Amino acid sequence: MAYMSQEGYEKLVADLKQLEAVERPKASAAIAEARDKGDLSENSEYDAAKEAQAHLEDKINKLKQTIAEAKIIDTSRLSSDMVQILSKVEMTNMTTKAKMTYTIVSENEADLKAGKISIKTPIAQGLLNKKVGDVAEIKIPRGTIKLRIDNITIE
Repeated sequence: MAYMSQEGYEKLVADLKQLEAVERPKASAAIAEARDKGDLSENSEYDAAKEAQAHLEDKINKLKQTIAEAKIIDTSRLSSDMVQILSKVEMTNMTTKAKMTYTIVSENEADLKAGKISIKTPIAQGLLNKKVGDVAEIKIPRGTIKLRIDNITIE
């Protein structure tokens, strides 16, 4: 089961529609075009088109499974008392004094450029259940960092 926001769920559904309505017909057309070029036993274009279609179908099936298993979180029932999924956390690195803000989201919604980190990352795991003022010591590949939680809000 994958917990996610309504926005994240809607994006997955839109991605699935795009794959089924646009990408699938393109893949079928590429196979038909390659088939028209003659002998299939030595037709690398046909093999490549079939392989691309198989990858597309696999992607569609995985997306359908994720959507089927999705559990949409009612943000009105979340509390900003402590860090949890969909919490927007403002924090300070105690060593460098750098300020950072991340929103903790499901794996499918993670987008570092948008400040959204997966709940499965070491930083998110280290922040879970912490409160404002707490200092979390988090082991990351480069060592251990200390992050002070300055504010928690729910997006």
